Amino acid sequence: MMLWRNIMCIQKITNLLAFLILSFAGSALAQQEPLVKDVQITSNISYALVDGFDLKLDLYLPRSTSNPELMIFIHGGAWRGGSKDGWPINRLANSFAEDGMAIASVEFRMSHEGMFPAQIHDIKAAIRFLRGNANSFGYNADKIGILGASSGGHLVAMMGVSNGHPLLEGSVGDYDNVSSDVHAVVSYYGASNLHSILRQSTPHGLSVRKPALDLLIGGQPADMAELATLASPVALVSPDSAPLLMMHGDQDPQMPINQSHELHSAYKDHQIPVQFEVVHGAAHHDAVFYNDESNAVMKSFLLRYVR
Repeated sequence: MMLWRNIMCIQKITNLLAFLILSFAGSALAQQEPLVKDVQITSNISYALVDGFDLKLDLYLPRSTSNPELMIFIHGGAWRGGSKDGWPINRLANSFAEDGMAIASVEFRMSHEGMFPAQIHDIKAAIRFLRGNANSFGYNADKIGILGASSGGHLVAMMGVSNGHPLLEGSVGDYDNVSSDVHAVVSYYGASNLHSILRQSTPHGLSVRKPALDLLIGGQPADMAELATLASPVALVSPDSAPLLMMHGDQDPQMPINQSHELHSAYKDHQIPVQFEVVHGAAHHDAVFYNDESNAVMKSFLLRYVR
């Protein structure tokens, strides 16, 4: 019995270390850069209170542009970690300011604080809040773009395929008469099909993903089939889905690139605008995804649909 407990303890430590590697892989390559003078940040704006959680967002506005378009960023961290003010949000805010765009970075309930679809309900509440307060804050929220990385990439892909979805809209927040629709999506190395992701994963990926899915959907996809389908963007793509840009490294040991291939195919099948950029040689959350060249591709795509 003691040996079994020791084995289980070692397994938990291994899973924790794998999660920490996932969460901080990018920060080892690129530290958070300072905001440029043109960016004005308003931190910790409360957008909703749910189940005792006071959910907040940070808003980055370009000082030199009036009524800028609004983008929203969703951080990664295996659905159970990460932070709205972590890397690369400053990098993105600085880059967007160059083109007269604003960005909001949104926190949401972690998977240990609320099972799926709590995360989607929270993000939709944030969008309704931001759209409902556009005049007060001074940006244009008629058409909103959203981008996210890793588990955040999965969540923004969900946002792109769930405009008006009755099970995913939720009732969080105070702006139920305001639309939560998004008009363009950028997903960096995110999941798209929870039914195929485990068989596509590396051993390292499995060590992180299995415990992460236990928290997100309450078990493994085979045992939670209905919820796994609801949490799979490939299953929800429709003619009403928002245009999508995906960026994924072909050397990613954490998130199988086939997840992006699957979502790309689903969009193609429905003849919805989609762009898939394979970043050759890139692993998971590498700095190359946010360099000037990659940001130019990302901004060009977003502006095509929101400006």
